[in-house]
Amino acid sequence: MYLQNVENVFDLKWVGNVTYGDVHHRGEVEFSKYNFEMADIPMLFSLFQMYEKECQRLIEGNLVLPAYDYCLKCSHAFNMLDARGAISVTERTSYIARVRTLARLCATGYLQSREEQGYPLLNKFSV
Repeated sequence: MYLQNVENVFDLKWVGNVTYGDVHHRGEVEFSKYNFEMADIPMLFSLFQMYEKECQRLIEGNLVLPAYDYCLKCSHAFNMLDARGAISVTERTSYIARVRTLARLCATGYLQSREEQGYPLLNKFSV
């Protein structure tokens, strides 16, 4: 926005005479309505639990990258629940901790897998 000297993200030049708003405004409107008004709260709670459980299962099976994918899905479900106001201030802390635990397990598992492989990229970028 600074480089193009515009005050609104929707006025950013996308290509030629086309702006970011021309390309993305409708999607922004629809997703905002969904995220803040229409998202199915019981479904999102179910998804959070299913994604969390699947992430843990995959970590136990040493499938760190698919586990991380489910960690991200779990985080997104939490963010949607938070946007809908479905999680109280006191519950919010525990949900964040649950996602953080999954992320830590994924990161630890990834580091361990790279170590077990002898850090294969290390030699490719060493001087």
